[in-house]
Amino acid sequence: MKKIIALFLGLTTGLSSTTLAQTKFWILLADKPLSAVPSLSPLSVVNRQNQGLSIDETDLPLNSSYLEQLSQQGIRPLFRSRWLNAVSAELTTTQMQQVRRLPFVKSLVPIDKNLVITSTEIPGSQVQMAPVMSQIQANVFTTSGLTAKNVTIGVIDAGFFGADSTSALKHIFKRNGIRDIRDYVNKLRPSNRFFSSLESMSDFHGTEVMAAIAGVDLTENIQYGLATDASFYLARTDHGGREFRGEEDNWISAMEWMDSLGVRIINTSLGYAKGFSDPKENYQPAQMDGHTSLISKAAQLAADKKGILVIVSAGNEGDDRAWRIISTPADAQGVLAVGATNARVWNRIGYSSIGPEFLPYLKPNVSCFSLYGTSLSAPVITGFAACLMQANPKLTNKELISIIEKSSHLYPYGNNFIGYGVPQASRALALARGQFVAPSAKSVTVTGKTYTLKLADYTEPSVSVFRKKDATRVLNQESVRVQNGKITLTRANHEKQTTVDLKREVIEVIWE
Repeated sequence: MKKIIALFLGLTTGLSSTTLAQTKFWILLADKPLSAVPSLSPLSVVNRQNQGLSIDETDLPLNSSYLEQLSQQGIRPLFRSRWLNAVSAELTTTQMQQVRRLPFVKSLVPIDKNLVITSTEIPGSQVQMAPVMSQIQANVFTTSGLTAKNVTIGVIDAGFFGADSTSALKHIFKRNGIRDIRDYVNKLRPSNRFFSSLESMSDFHGTEVMAAIAGVDLTENIQYGLATDASFYLARTDHGGREFRGEEDNWISAMEWMDSLGVRIINTSLGYAKGFSDPKENYQPAQMDGHTSLISKAAQLAADKKGILVIVSAGNEGDDRAWRIISTPADAQGVLAVGATNARVWNRIGYSSIGPEFLPYLKPNVSCFSLYGTSLSAPVITGFAACLMQANPKLTNKELISIIEKSSHLYPYGNNFIGYGVPQASRALALARGQFVAPSAKSVTVTGKTYTLKLADYTEPSVSVFRKKDATRVLNQESVRVQNGKITLTRANHEKQTTVDLKREVIEVIWE
């Protein structure tokens, strides 16, 4: 079976002559009728009120007069975004010029439509989640009776083929745990074929993500995810065919749909970066800045104004020397971006994308083990967050992110390889309940070129070390052998700080 690992979509930053015949755009509008009534569910309104968030202009419908004038120009909007105050549409060159002259149009933002899938072959059909469940202390949640009961999760992905018949997800369907579904790719497909139509191999992707969030195989007695009692809204926003035209507006529409229903946690194991047939249309690494792509803008808006906890896979470009860094929308400051670690040594697994050094904030936020991509580490942390929300439903999205970061094993000495490290359920649950958590980190300032650190109680043969040029930016990671109950560090060129990762304790060496 082929398991899809991540999807990468780029948005054009310029127009080539081959795209001008008919190109898709976001048409950004000037204003909204402030007297209009927001179309939100009562649950969505209550969620906002509980988090101290107001209903604002981003919740109002678009100006119907503007839509009518676009219609008079022969322009048929494909999607409407309340958040962006925009519509998407296919425009010819002539229409593009006409629209730009309309007084209520602020600007046109082109949407590139190419989609490339990165995949790998895997033997068998089960997601190997046991190592990560142990790593994040999943038993703490299960013994506390935390299974994300009464928590609703949105999943935006590429497809959910076979989800209703997958052993690990049967318990969800048996209790009618799927609240609603939307297919933004194939709108004509009957809803009763949402789980049974296989159009590309990426249609397995959302199914695997679901298993990593909430999967449990009662026959084999294997638990794959934490949120086993959660309810779900599912949205398919990307087609997996290499030649298919991926749709950025599908993703934003799905976000707005889920927001209108009051969904507070959304997992999206999709990343958009490069991979175009025309390399000129790729994103550039410098554009992973949290505000260039409209997807990142929408994700940030969801975090700041809608109170949604958006959990995103960091990306799988860590081994690609031409890229290496996270993709969008993981670059948005307000989302929880999740990288991937190795299983035994909790440092960055090779493929996991790195946080850009130019960002003024830390990315990824946290990480955990996943052998097959950050597409499966992000949903693990989604289930983790859902259990915390059950433990304390009053927590806001920003409070949840803070708790998850503070519970992680490197905190407060995070870095741009794995963020604050692996979240620990025991610490997170205590923090969610307002309990005191003793620090597990300390720092030591040293002079000279070498430093010997005694590790009398440390039983493993080696220690993970992050050598850094400053507080967060990693020069390189390595494993240092423990000899006679100690390790000796030799300062490298440009090394100013060194994080010694003992898993249950972290020591920050500051070189003078």
